[in-house]
Amino acid sequence: MKTELWLPTKAAADALGISTDTLKRKREICGGFLEAGRHWCAGSTRNSSMTWCVERCLKALHQRGMQARRIVEF
Repeated sequence: MKTELWLPTKAAADALGISTDTLKRKREICGGFLEAGRHWCAGSTRNSSMTWCVERCLKALHQRGMQARRIVEF
């Protein structure tokens, strides 16, 4: 069984090589494409850190980049 790596915002952004602001802007609630419950989860309180599935985010970022470059992967 493969375990997915879920990290808090700062650690996830560092692992993905992007800023925390960029990562947060990619959420669907901010007009992006990273989905709640799939790519990220909110904390239990307003001040709790969000957590991010690094592998799923990386795959989504890659796919979006390929689409932007008009390179289709099947």
